[in-house]
Amino acid sequence: MDPKENLSKLNLELPEVSRPGGNYVSLNVRGSIAYIAIQFPILNEVDLYQGRLGNEITTEEGYKAMELCALNVLAQVENNIGFDKVVGLNHIDAYFQSGTDWDDSPIVVNGASDLLMKVLEEKGKHSRTIFGVEKLPRNFSVGLTASFTLEKE
Repeated sequence: MDPKENLSKLNLELPEVSRPGGNYVSLNVRGSIAYIAIQFPILNEVDLYQGRLGNEITTEEGYKAMELCALNVLAQVENNIGFDKVVGLNHIDAYFQSGTDWDDSPIVVNGASDLLMKVLEEKGKHSRTIFGVEKLPRNFSVGLTASFTLEKE
């Protein structure tokens, strides 16, 4: 498994890592677990996919937004730790804001799950939780957190 090679095969590049919007770190390691702070659909400092799923953002666009969140998670891992230190992805928490009649959150979150599996292969197997929220920062439609197990040093 070579995540960089898999990204290349998918014609994808890791975006620039985003900076925290407050008094926290984007990636925190405790023991052999790495926790990734929420990543939004930001591409090289440009905010994308802003609005509510089912209103301003379609389900298909939401899928793409979650893919971008997953790419930002991977960028944090590669930039701060390195893919070579990853034993596996443990869990993702997906957040979304939507209109009242929209109910396709599993489809949208598959954007992250599918991408993480394609890039990390077996190491990308994970559990997940999906949260519908009233409001996300800067009106982002989606956000994603993750935890990884790392090799013990």
